[in-house]
Amino acid sequence: MELRIILKPECTTCATPGSKKKVLELISDLIAAKYPELSAQEIFESLLKREKMGSTGIGNGIAIPHGRIDSIKEPIAALIKCEQPVAFEAIDKQPVDILFALLVPSEQCQEHLSTLSAMAEKLSDKQTLKQLRKSHDEEELYQVITA
Repeated sequence: MELRIILKPECTTCATPGSKKKVLELISDLIAAKYPELSAQEIFESLLKREKMGSTGIGNGIAIPHGRIDSIKEPIAALIKCEQPVAFEAIDKQPVDILFALLVPSEQCQEHLSTLSAMAEKLSDKQTLKQLRKSHDEEELYQVITA
């Protein structure tokens, strides 16, 4: 699936959330602001439910929090670059500064897995990761990830 379809510029930001909970709240607020039919609380609970099963911190300063939402028809994504890395219980025990969040319709499990896999692969590219970390604003961040 084309990244520009699921990730809107308004759901991309540079921030300093401070904690894992705060960054999940930031993701929830960002998505809810763009998609008013969703509540930030519903999004937060979906992301938190998945995190309770195990951290989505995949290592190298990257996390891919994700969750399922019954009321959506298409996947929705958000991208956060943390100015200060956040403790996220990642598999390598390192803090996280790049988060790609994904919400999917509950019935689209297979597409969900392939999108997560494609994003993990894109974020494992050293050049892409370096450019994301050098990005100074939301527009630059969006351009790098959707290139």
